[in-house]
Amino acid sequence: MDGQELPIFELPLVLLPGEQLPLHIFEERYKRMVSRALDDGEPFGVVLRDDEGARSIGCTARVEDVIERFEDGRMNIVVSGGERFKVLDRFEASDYPAGEVEVISDEADGSPADEESADAAREAFAELAERATGERPDPEDLEDASAYAIAARIELPDETKQKLLEMRDEHERLELLTNALRAVDRALEQGEMIADLARSNGRVVFE
Repeated sequence: MDGQELPIFELPLVLLPGEQLPLHIFEERYKRMVSRALDDGEPFGVVLRDDEGARSIGCTARVEDVIERFEDGRMNIVVSGGERFKVLDRFEASDYPAGEVEVISDEADGSPADEESADAAREAFAELAERATGERPDPEDLEDASAYAIAARIELPDETKQKLLEMRDEHERLELLTNALRAVDRALEQGEMIADLARSNGRVVFE
């Protein structure tokens, strides 16, 4: 795909490698884009567009399932994230937006993902999952899980996901993810404390 044309879908969200995401397709140009992807079995690119404009780093998407089709051509689909890419040039193709892209790989000389940083990220996720659901995930479910694999299992801010997408060093991704998960855990803990105070009419109750 290096230096080749790729359909580009600009959305107010970030798709990570390995992540599954539901999409509602309703604009005519994107109906054509997804129809082409289904007919040819080819991916399209998902790029974050927010108040800062369209980002240059995105992730390829393949349609995994068509949940529902409507008579007017609208579709509810599920896509899965594939490879990261950088947009070199954007242009309007005949049927839908497109761009010239190149695939991004991790830095060859980047810091390897050591077990300590990997274990920290997996533990942070396990603690957060336990707080949110009351159940701790099976350690085997997280064994060998990468930063992207862990991030795909929780709703993170788009800004955080975009940073993860742009990083080319797994060690740095794991560190960022650990900090983000711990921040969410602290926010949930604070929410629980506020709820406890509300239930006690604002009085601190000592057991």
